[in-house]
Order: sequence, then C-alpha cells, then structure tokens
Amino acid sequence: MFLDYFALGILVFVGIFLFYGIIALHDIPYEIAKKRNHPHLDAIHYAGWVSLFTLHVIWPFLWIWATIWRDDRGWGFNHLQQEHDELAAQVTQLTATVESLQKQLNDTNNKSA
Repeated sequence: MFLDYFALGILVFVGIFLFYGIIALHDIPYEIAKKRNHPHLDAIHYAGWVSLFTLHVIWPFLWIWATIWRDDRGWGFNHLQQEHDELAAQVTQLTATVESLQKQLNDTNNKSA
C-alpha cells in the first residue's frame, strides 16, 4: 500500500516538474531579450506563449530573434554601413591618388618628348 502512494507521489511530482519545466523552457528567449534590452521584448514574450501552444515549433526562431539584437550595435547593420562608408572614402581617396599619379606620369612623358 505504501508503494502505491509513493508511486503516485512520484508521478505527480514528475508531472508538475515537466509542466513547470516546459513553461521555463519557453521563457528562455524572453529572458535573453530582457538581458539584451531588446526593443521587441513584449512580442518575444507573447510569441513564447504562442509557441507553448504550438508545441514549440516557433521557439527556435524566437531564440534567434532574441539573440540577434545587441544593445551596443543594434541589429548589426549600422556597423556594416559605417564600414561601407569608410571603404567608400578610401576608394575615393585612392582614385584621386591614382588620377594624380597618372597626371604626373603624363606630364613627365610630355616633357621628355
């Protein structure tokens, strides 16, 4: 008789543990987003609850959505734009240098001829 109640207690404990474990699992992207000060924090939290009802099908996408934002660089595109602008300035400078050198070369060829 004791073992029946013990087994029932273990079964209830495992059920409660799994229930709260799944709820804690679906909240991981929200916690990541909160730590990173994500601008779509509420949307990630609500989508986490939706993923609970869709058997966590969209959960990996929430994880990605929460981790691609960083407070120091945003979505990461600003850094790429700055790099692009710096490279464009360097290309402009190099083009001016090449044109200057070509002009000097033409001048020295015209003087020698």
